[in-house]
Amino acid sequence: MCDNNSEKISRKSLNFIEEAVEKDLAEGKNGGKVQTRFPPEPNGYLHIGHAKAIALDFGIAGKYGGVCNLRMDDTNPQKEDLEYVEAIKRDIEWLGFKWGAIYYASDYFQKLWDLAVKLIEEGKAYVDEQTAEEIAQQKGTPTTPGQNSPYRDRPAEESLKLFAEMNSGKMPPGRMVLRAKIDMASPNMHFRDPILYRVLNIPHWRTGSKWNAYPMYDFTHGQTDYWEGVTHSLCTLEFVSHRPLYNLFVDWAKQAEGDDQPLDDNRPTQIEFNKLNLTHILLSKRNLLELVRNGIVKGWDDPRMPTICGYRRRGYSPEGILSFIDKIGYTKFDALNQMSLFESAIRDDLNKRALRVSAVINPVKLVLTNIPQETEEVYCVANNPENPSDGTHEIEFSRELWIEKEDFMEDAPKKFMRLGPGKQVRLKNSYIIQCPEEGYCKKDADGNIVEIYAEVIPETKTGQPNCNMKIKGKTIHWVSCRHCVEAEVRNYDRLWLVENPRDEIAAYSKEHGDLRGIDAMKPFLNPDSLETKNAFVEKWLLTRKPLEYLQFQRIGYYTLDYDSSADRLVFNRTVGLKDSWSRK
Repeated sequence: MCDNNSEKISRKSLNFIEEAVEKDLAEGKNGGKVQTRFPPEPNGYLHIGHAKAIALDFGIAGKYGGVCNLRMDDTNPQKEDLEYVEAIKRDIEWLGFKWGAIYYASDYFQKLWDLAVKLIEEGKAYVDEQTAEEIAQQKGTPTTPGQNSPYRDRPAEESLKLFAEMNSGKMPPGRMVLRAKIDMASPNMHFRDPILYRVLNIPHWRTGSKWNAYPMYDFTHGQTDYWEGVTHSLCTLEFVSHRPLYNLFVDWAKQAEGDDQPLDDNRPTQIEFNKLNLTHILLSKRNLLELVRNGIVKGWDDPRMPTICGYRRRGYSPEGILSFIDKIGYTKFDALNQMSLFESAIRDDLNKRALRVSAVINPVKLVLTNIPQETEEVYCVANNPENPSDGTHEIEFSRELWIEKEDFMEDAPKKFMRLGPGKQVRLKNSYIIQCPEEGYCKKDADGNIVEIYAEVIPETKTGQPNCNMKIKGKTIHWVSCRHCVEAEVRNYDRLWLVENPRDEIAAYSKEHGDLRGIDAMKPFLNPDSLETKNAFVEKWLLTRKPLEYLQFQRIGYYTLDYDSSADRLVFNRTVGLKDSWSRK
């Protein structure tokens, strides 16, 4: 049974799907039960678009007291791998869902084969020896009927013999296919004798070399849904035109079993919803694989990738992802959602759960001249002001501190509220300090500031007599030079320069002689999608674990990367404190 995810998923956006489910329940369809499935093909890692489908499949089952199963649609051994299967399971669990049972399309290979044999015997399928090009040309267009294959009326006995040969391992791929005999004049192009089986001659990672001919997706999906007892098959909008074929194949499966119940009883209902589309994102496992293979990114879990594992490594929370999915909802039309909306949902969630820490990414040294060299103070600071139960930790203070270069300006305009000659600021969790009018810094031979000088204003810490002293300057963060550790910070930016890379790549490809793969993508890739910097962070971060949610105060949200070691911490930027997308 799947978890009841009522707290994770608001139902306000699912009205049209809920209405369909509730209508079926009211009519007693399928024995009054609800069963869904999430059916990924294990040919790559799941991306954010799959997360939307996962939330829906498991969410509907959870709301109506049903079950959601996991089924790997592993009908193409050319592209599938156990690595992807395990990754899919990890991602679903990380999002917070549990499947009822796990199935594989390959579990049904014999059953599908037997059904195909029966269809041949009943005159509903035939073996076609035309080439793929000939079949495509023969199908006609949406406005013109297709032409019958010259093999359409071959005797069933002949097709049965050839069908067996297709699985012998001796038949070359592409030499023959099995097609359904439906209607070559149908206005629905999917009805024009679709291909049911093709020859691959490739061992399957689960079934070995037993099969050389494999079923097509359309001939697998509906029947497996029916055999498993799925009541509601939730698909994206591109499957609207496939629905009549889906229903026909379920009819044929029911009839082949001698099912004497009405064809519209005890069967899955296909309902379509919109895909998740985001600006500056490319959601195609084929294209994502190209990025990995060509070294554009460092694997499927690169934080620039729109994969679930990439977002996990970047520091996104599953709660934030599901919150975003809830906000955009489920409709019957496609839309392009702004990346800023996604990041806003992540930011809102991390604000509730991220631990506040100090880090300086663009450091310059600040020397507090009026306190002794040996000064060492320890402050107790809240881990998260939004959640007192997260506790506290200690941070050290000393005479020499690292601050951000951006927090000091030598020729500061009047409205500059940070440190400068004669200006006052408060050090986070510590004193108010003031920079002198003269002798406020030290420069190197190139004129770069290497040290800034300031004085502590006595008794201005919290709880001391002057703690409420009014100043014009803001609060700035810092780390103690003696007590910090050096770290690598990876600031990730958008991977794509254009808002809609899919369409831009397609247009560019057509314009340049049908370019494919990485050659078509390169003009649109952001060369500055990753900036690596050396930073100083408080040493308490040595105690943290990878993928904990952190906020570098005044900078942004970060997480500790897997690449970290005892000798060197590595942090990934998750998202800034404010929206930066609208300014790009």
